Amino acid sequence: MQKTINFLDWIGEKIGMLVSWVAALLAVVIGLDVIIRYIFKFTYVWMIEIEIYLFGIMFLLASGYTFKYEKHVRVDVFYTKLSEKGKAWVDLLGGAFLLIPWCYVVIVSSWYYALSSFMIGEGSPQPGGLPGLYVLKFCITLGFVFLLLQGVSHMLKSVQIIFKKGN
Repeated sequence: MQKTINFLDWIGEKIGMLVSWVAALLAVVIGLDVIIRYIFKFTYVWMIEIEIYLFGIMFLLASGYTFKYEKHVRVDVFYTKLSEKGKAWVDLLGGAFLLIPWCYVVIVSSWYYALSSFMIGEGSPQPGGLPGLYVLKFCITLGFVFLLLQGVSHMLKSVQIIFKKGN
């Protein structure tokens, strides 16, 4: 079980490192856009769309990494008061009955959403916009796959805590 956890955490870590470069690229693109906008008094539609694409990619693909480090939004009215084993039960049951089903629904529905976009060659509706809107739509699927993988890792860690001797 620990090898599976390590492998899933490794995937999450690598995706997190990749996304950090997307964040750096986004900062450069926004910087260039601001310079062009304030010095030359115009902007390009494709540049604004690149900013939107990069932000979307960063937000979606980093969801598993964020979950790994528990930096996601959590409503923990009772959670903080629970024991380690109690928290593990909440995480395990929450993963099994909420996270996994929700990820499955989003992965399946977004896959068909992105695939239909790819099949018609959907691009930006804006003149001068970017082609390949389906790339961003496929990132929805990919982001939820990464979230699902990290969720499974988290659930396996919860199982380890629950069945740990002396607890």
